[in-house]
Amino acid sequence: MTSPIRQPVIRKGYSGYEQTLAPDYDHELAETGPGTVGGEYIRRYWHPVALTSEVHELPREIRILGEDLVLFKTTTGEIGLVHKHCPHRRASLVFGRCEASGIRCCYHGWLFAPDGEILETPGEADGPGPAANVRARTRLGAYPVVEFRGLVFAYLGPADKMPEFPYYDAYDTPDITMRPYRVDYDCNWLQVLDAIMDPIHTSFLHSLNGGAQFSEAMGEIGELHIFQRGVQLLGSNTRRVDDFVWVRVNEIVLPNFTQAGSAYTADGTKEHYFGRSSFTRWVVPVDDESSVSLAWANFGERGDPHEYNTKEGCELIEQGEIVDRPFEERQRRPADAEAVEGMGRISAHKGENLMPTDRGVSLYRRGIRRMVRDLADGIEPPQPQQISGDAIRTYGQDTILRLPMDEEDDRAYLKKVAKMVMNMQFDAEALPLSERDAHIIAELKRIEADGLD
Repeated sequence: MTSPIRQPVIRKGYSGYEQTLAPDYDHELAETGPGTVGGEYIRRYWHPVALTSEVHELPREIRILGEDLVLFKTTTGEIGLVHKHCPHRRASLVFGRCEASGIRCCYHGWLFAPDGEILETPGEADGPGPAANVRARTRLGAYPVVEFRGLVFAYLGPADKMPEFPYYDAYDTPDITMRPYRVDYDCNWLQVLDAIMDPIHTSFLHSLNGGAQFSEAMGEIGELHIFQRGVQLLGSNTRRVDDFVWVRVNEIVLPNFTQAGSAYTADGTKEHYFGRSSFTRWVVPVDDESSVSLAWANFGERGDPHEYNTKEGCELIEQGEIVDRPFEERQRRPADAEAVEGMGRISAHKGENLMPTDRGVSLYRRGIRRMVRDLADGIEPPQPQQISGDAIRTYGQDTILRLPMDEEDDRAYLKKVAKMVMNMQFDAEALPLSERDAHIIAELKRIEADGLD
């Protein structure tokens, strides 16, 4: 009797058996815990670690850069960030009591200032002796903190290397409402950060795969260009939408500050001049297998519509869909979380096949790798704040100009528009912020009126 089972056709392409061993990940960049070369590098910068709204009268346990920490607020309003365990008998300070001058351990009542100084060791003898000695030589591990517009920032590096707290021009965009938000990711920080320098993914993940999550025109694959400016990288995607040319710019300031164009205001169908970013955002490692996006969503004419100024609206701006969705819906309409978390907790970087459209990803990783290795050789990494007190200029944006199609070679024309728009903005970098944006907008309108010649 002939078997009713249809045997598979053996083709040369079946190679699963040969690929059962997973490629390794990039230890140099992916690992950020204490004692790692990547961790030493990223600790040279300020990072947001929580929302101000998350700091209440009770201490809050957090994990950042692989460290277990406790965030607290004194009864006089000062915020502290300290190591989790009391240096006396290692009790957890998440069960401590917040007081006027610091946090008191629940176990034996030791009191610690926000900078880690031991203020009291109750129950021990006063005067010279063991208690005085321990107060003189021992401190609770603590980190400097800055609370700014609803985000709590911390510096986790060597105290004598602490840089100036960076001040970006995005903080002063007129008529913009900034709403702090957080989105947690169950994967390594690089996987989340990669997307900002991968402008072409919006054409597929956010458009063609499960339908338009932002605008229909984002499905158009435009002309890609990367601009490098020190620790700042800008990736432009320039699209043709009928008679309009849409220059959309994503940016990263190393190691992890990111901005982009708007999520919902700009769609390529009407003029838009130097519209600013939908978010002002940091991707922060929690540990090697998880990360958090802490950011402000920006609302107004040059940001996103005020109707998105909700928790769910911030999630849509961050990744294209809300966070809490049924698994089947996530399969049918995957967004950033599904794409980056689906790679695994740490992506197997050694198994990637990077293409020309991944140039932005390659360049930013190369930049971080160079600074990681330089620091290992004793060279401190450059900071974004190059001029003390002067706002750092950024370019995450949308610019949409009415420029009819070039009948001979419109793709070359799009490239020319992108370079002209960006170089014109770079030329205005030295202007005071009070003048810069008005100058840029006037120049964009001039280009629109006069053409490129």
